[in-house]
Amino acid sequence: MSYISGGLSMLKSVEQSLPASEKKIAQYILSSPESVITMTVKELSEKSSTSSAAVIRLCKSLDLKGFQELKMRIAGDVQKPSTLEYRDIDKGESSHHIIEQMTHNGIQMLKETDEMLRREDVDQAVNEIHHAGAVHIFGVGASGLVAYDAQQKFLRAGRYAFYLQDSHLSYTSLSNASSTDVAIVVSFSGKTKEAVQFMKLAKKNKVKTISITKYGSSTISQMADIPLYTSATEEAMIRSAATSSRLAQLHVIDVLFMTYVSNYYDDVIESLDRSRAAIDHTR
Repeated sequence: MSYISGGLSMLKSVEQSLPASEKKIAQYILSSPESVITMTVKELSEKSSTSSAAVIRLCKSLDLKGFQELKMRIAGDVQKPSTLEYRDIDKGESSHHIIEQMTHNGIQMLKETDEMLRREDVDQAVNEIHHAGAVHIFGVGASGLVAYDAQQKFLRAGRYAFYLQDSHLSYTSLSNASSTDVAIVVSFSGKTKEAVQFMKLAKKNKVKTISITKYGSSTISQMADIPLYTSATEEAMIRSAATSSRLAQLHVIDVLFMTYVSNYYDDVIESLDRSRAAIDHTR
């Protein structure tokens, strides 16, 4: 993709939680995105009956570098072909329709996650993982499955990484962590009680922290040194378990892992070969 996008998705994700003046600007942009692309900060503030300072604050609320990045992302959105909204599963659906809808929802979530992931944050996270004495990974429920996947990937790549399913054991392990360690916290909502507690303990021990949450301000993303985001789209209310959100979180782990492999290719290949050989001996 030759352009960045995701500005409109970001605005929709945080619109309801914004202060009044920023919310007015967000609503104006969402109602007329094409016109905003050529505007200055002053022009947008006048059109939305707010102030230049409010426009700048909105960009900060979106965790963007400035108004120029917001305009570039909106321009990318305008250039994209229109997409369908997420769809729910109704009673009595055929397997054909369920396959179609679940595939569509997954693709949408991955595309939006691509827009939310800041490339420099991914690079910084990978660098921290490489230099860490140990990588402590935490997640609850479906996010715990993602944490487990991260553990097995980075273990095979030669990192001392671990995920403990028991929260109390995780806290105990982290309480003895070194300041050279890294903690990765996975939580779609960004406010899961156990995950917040893990993040607080990591900060107390001066451990570098990486979060994987839905886009937007949350307790966990605000506390993290390096916040990484997935699409903020909420899943169907009738779901029996996390589906698209889990897929998006796994995607972020895959991005981190493959970036790590690419950046430290020779070392990783040796570790992967050793781990494969160790497993082969058990067969």
